[in-house]
Amino acid sequence: MRVFVTGASGGIGSAVTAELIASGHEVLGLARSEGSAQIIEALGATVLRGDVDDAGILTAGAEQSDGVIHLAFSNDFTKFAEGVAEEAFALETLGAALIETGKPLVIASGTPGVAGRASTEHDPALVDGPVGGRGRNAQGVLKLAEKGVRSAVVRLPRSVHEAGVSYGFAGILITAAERSGVSGFIGDGSQRWPAVHRRDAATLFRLVLEQAEAGTVVHAVADEGDTMRSLAEAIGGQLRMPVEAVAAENFGFLGAVFAADQPSSSTWTRDTFGWRPTHPSMLADLAAGGYPVLAG
Repeated sequence: MRVFVTGASGGIGSAVTAELIASGHEVLGLARSEGSAQIIEALGATVLRGDVDDAGILTAGAEQSDGVIHLAFSNDFTKFAEGVAEEAFALETLGAALIETGKPLVIASGTPGVAGRASTEHDPALVDGPVGGRGRNAQGVLKLAEKGVRSAVVRLPRSVHEAGVSYGFAGILITAAERSGVSGFIGDGSQRWPAVHRRDAATLFRLVLEQAEAGTVVHAVADEGDTMRSLAEAIGGQLRMPVEAVAAENFGFLGAVFAADQPSSSTWTRDTFGWRPTHPSMLADLAAGGYPVLAG
């Protein structure tokens, strides 16, 4: 299968690209810069130069491929609303190019929070609050199942990680600690964060691309929920700094997200696709140290 991958040079996208190629697929990776193009080429993929705000490029990539995995999303959380709008435009464009083709369109979204229990694949997406825009975008993609698109959503947990490479939202904790000299948690730190190693997540993206029926939602969750305090303690131990409660405002608009208890389950995903995470846990990767300075 020839797969068009946006965000192919990113932390998750590069792992997905490598997984697809290792499994015999061909990848056409979108690159907005020469640096991104070099990463994609080094992975063994073909480069399509352009940006996610270019409808013509997105349409061409979709039309030249047997399926699409959309992973491009801005890492600038100070402009989160702009990132959501950019994602909405890209998904609308890709969806329009795939209508009545039967081709897969697989995207990334986030696991929802459910009061009192771990969320499951059958719970609705979060469409309100600080990150609700991404949930609304995911809903739009799932509706494409009614228009001949084999659409699917892979819900990622807060922390998609690999030691020395990326840490997802836990990277924001690392950055805050490096800047302030305190490894912080909110409240009593008992709120739980689900997590997954990026290589395990990549395997699931491939399985969903190959097997999922139209309108499928899966959870790429390996660790159902580590407490925020345990994450802060692992980071503080590596950086040799105190671990203390801090104000939610220390983390900007994400403080409200960080303060919520949001464990998540992947039981249905594992049973349905035979997905079995095998790589190190979030806490193991944090304990390994070697963080990039001012990691993100």
